[in-house]
Amino acid sequence: MEHLVNSEVKQIQISGIRKMSNLVATYPDALTLTIGQPDFPTPAHIVEAGKRALDENRTLYTANAGLPQLRKAAADFVSGKYGLSYDPEQEVIVTAGASQALDITLRTIIGPGCEVLIPGPIYPGYEPIIRMCGGTSVYVDTRQSGFQMTAELIAAKLTERTRAIILCYPSNPTGRVMSENQLTQVAELLRGKPVFIISDEIYSELVYDQPHRSIAALPGMKEQTIVINGLSKSHSMTGWRIGFTFAPASISKHMLKVHQYNVTCASSISQYAAIEALTAGRDDAEPMKREYKARRDFVYDRLMRIGLKAEKPEKPEGAFYLFPSIGQFGLSSQQFAMKLLDEERVAVVPGDAFSEYGEGYVRISYAYSMDVLKKAMDRLEKFVSRLGS
Repeated sequence: MEHLVNSEVKQIQISGIRKMSNLVATYPDALTLTIGQPDFPTPAHIVEAGKRALDENRTLYTANAGLPQLRKAAADFVSGKYGLSYDPEQEVIVTAGASQALDITLRTIIGPGCEVLIPGPIYPGYEPIIRMCGGTSVYVDTRQSGFQMTAELIAAKLTERTRAIILCYPSNPTGRVMSENQLTQVAELLRGKPVFIISDEIYSELVYDQPHRSIAALPGMKEQTIVINGLSKSHSMTGWRIGFTFAPASISKHMLKVHQYNVTCASSISQYAAIEALTAGRDDAEPMKREYKARRDFVYDRLMRIGLKAEKPEKPEGAFYLFPSIGQFGLSSQQFAMKLLDEERVAVVPGDAFSEYGEGYVRISYAYSMDVLKKAMDRLEKFVSRLGS
């Protein structure tokens, strides 16, 4: 019966990130720097809110768009943090994580023949959805621009078939952000054009040296921007699966239809926990962010001494990833990662997991304890020393 499976689905591959993390499970003594999952527990007060919801039997369906009080909390959160203004009744949808938010967004606006511009290298979760919508992913090579989308790069790829542009900053896998000047230039290029901007801001609370800035906050850009966010990274709630879409009412009403037939509603228990996260836990990310910044500085400095240079000398400004070049060693990213795992029992993600534009790099996640990072960097230093000898 396999020959009857949707041909587009058959062509999709399992994420290279997951392939590597699954492989690492067969190396019980390996130190893994692969998964982008906070190593902090969900804050206790959020867990207690979830327990209360269970004790009070709040286990029924919610409104398709989510609990009204959660949508208000989400709108208040992005208003206070990022200067975004959304009507919680008509412009906010609570989703089963940011991944489902991305799915309903793309399935609402992308159809056969549409093109979507995406930066390369990029997290592998976008292209398969675009393909299943009948669209085409058009990669924008950001390797020479410090892994940042620029107005000039976008302009070179725009066609009459361009339906959307994905901005995913802070970036997975590079940790880079776009400056306000860059966002302004992109806004000036796209403002008023029949092109959506999908701004994936899941790492917005993990920006270290400056406030996060959303392109939707710039004049005239809310009307054509769909913002995606969630609580997985900011509140260490990966398994709770709570995400959000923020979009104009004229677009949200159609996204809600896709969401309704997709999952009906996000988990009711998780939604009650999310209310606590966005109200009493408004600044829960701050202590985690301070620790991530210390880890970033440590790993970055060690990589520089080891000789694994990033694309640009600046430290990545957000998320919890570093994306150093390994091109000097004459190995593919797959070869480098497998050799490192076999010889030193350290697992990183090959850069080609993030499109062909990630080849020649590896992704290192520093969402691990400082003890793990120190041991991993020591092993990596020994490995690189042997390669260079």
